[in-house]
Amino acid sequence: MATVAEILQTKGSQVQTIAPSATVLEATMLMNRHQIGSLVVVEGGRVVGIFTERDVLRRVVAAEKQPSKITVGEVMTRQVLCCSPEADMDEVRELLRERRIRHLPVCDARGGLLGLVSIGDVNAYYASQQKRNIEMLHSYIYGRA
Repeated sequence: MATVAEILQTKGSQVQTIAPSATVLEATMLMNRHQIGSLVVVEGGRVVGIFTERDVLRRVVAAEKQPSKITVGEVMTRQVLCCSPEADMDEVRELLRERRIRHLPVCDARGGLLGLVSIGDVNAYYASQQKRNIEMLHSYIYGRA
């Protein structure tokens, strides 16, 4: 079965990060610039949280806080789930579905960031697997042309 490490090999391990001391305005500008929905919050080389579009809506906009005056550390999701590079793709898919999350940092045993897997990455992996299966079945049924 495929692992997260295989996905990162294809996708790459570059992840946009931010410090908890950055302002929400700085974070949202970075997210807009890179057209992404989350930033991994890193401090001292370790993952300490994740800052998502959902955090902006719930903890900034709905709370009527000024993005230029509040820090990422004040509104980020602290209970961030991480997985290891050896994590099985079926387990990751189930975790994302059950917890209703869209981004999962990939970390080493010490909490160091190694990459990020999104629900889009997982869906793309399974779509490519289905395409391969369909091609193999087509070849089996109709023979190779």
